[in-house]
Amino acid sequence: MQSDIELMAALQGGDEEAFTLLVGRHRSAVVNLCFRYLGNRADAEDLAQEVFLRVYRARDRYRPEAKFTTWLYRIAVNTSLNELRNRKNRPTQGAATLQGAGAEESAGVSVADPSLDEPLAVVEQDELHDQVRAAVEELPERQRMAILLNKFHGLSYEELAETMEMTIPGVKSLLVRARENVRRHIEPYLHRGAERKGTA
Repeated sequence: MQSDIELMAALQGGDEEAFTLLVGRHRSAVVNLCFRYLGNRADAEDLAQEVFLRVYRARDRYRPEAKFTTWLYRIAVNTSLNELRNRKNRPTQGAATLQGAGAEESAGVSVADPSLDEPLAVVEQDELHDQVRAAVEELPERQRMAILLNKFHGLSYEELAETMEMTIPGVKSLLVRARENVRRHIEPYLHRGAERKGTA
């Protein structure tokens, strides 16, 4: 199977089938990344098409020194952030969100999970997920970007640094600040939960 770099070289040489193969290989990941920002699957599908259109237009600027997915995610993130900025004056549009269970782990926040043996604990777990999602939504753009790319898409510090055009120490510091901000947001909820258990 041809590598991403080989397919990009073929595309730069005029092989349109190479582009079709790249889209098929990475479309799901791009849709999921856009979805993390937009919170709407249909919008994410549409935006993913825009991302790949930008990839096609920028094909001659790609250099094999950069991992293709790193270059692709940079385009996807920038496209998503541009879309969010365009939505600021559209109150009916959804904001970026974290979807699904396990949100606190995805955000890199270590909290003790309540026991799921009782119905009340299930409710508390859902509430905690909601709190973490809200906390990530409120992060500054670059902090949110770092968490999404690191936790959901598995980018290493080196790949994050390249994608976000930062130094590795800068990326590490950004992730630390992001996790601290998430913890700060959910601490009042965790304290209330502890008080409820203490009075039960």
